[in-house]
Amino acid sequence: MLMKKFVVAAALAAGVCSLTYAQDMPMNHGGMKMDSKEKPRLSPHQMADVDLTGTKIHVAYGAPSLRGRKMVGGINPYGKEWRVGADEATSFEVSTDVLVNGTSVPAGSYTLFVLPTAEKWTLIISKKTGEWGIPYPGQQYDFARVDMSKASLPSPQERMSIDFEKTTAFKTEMHVKWDRDNYFVTVQKKK
Repeated sequence: MLMKKFVVAAALAAGVCSLTYAQDMPMNHGGMKMDSKEKPRLSPHQMADVDLTGTKIHVAYGAPSLRGRKMVGGINPYGKEWRVGADEATSFEVSTDVLVNGTSVPAGSYTLFVLPTAEKWTLIISKKTGEWGIPYPGQQYDFARVDMSKASLPSPQERMSIDFEKTTAFKTEMHVKWDRDNYFVTVQKKK
């Protein structure tokens, strides 16, 4: 009888310990708890928005940091398509038709990639959306490829950024800045 009580008590204690352990675990993407402390992302999610007299442009991206690494031309080699950000693929949404460096882009949702070389970057506007940033889905999904203009930054920029500059009522520049590079395209409301 004493042995039976001991076995029941041990089983109850194990069950309580298991429940306590499970409650201390944080959520993962599937909704299961795994760790009680949520860690910040190494590449925080950022957004850039602009309104060109009723034409809304929205970009969402993960912003990676250099952290002592050579990224473009290093970890992200020249001549290979790159997701222009981190984590999920960078999204590009336009509410009406626009021109990107003179190339017509209809209203809709797209994904942005770049093809960097030592001399220039080419912006890739992909029709495939909702994917993780790697691997690049392939040229069959390219809507357009446009050359980007380049300027140098006065000092290295640790975290990559995408923003809109030199905005007027109908035109803006979308800049991708990182390390010492500042690549950009002109985006204009289509009339």
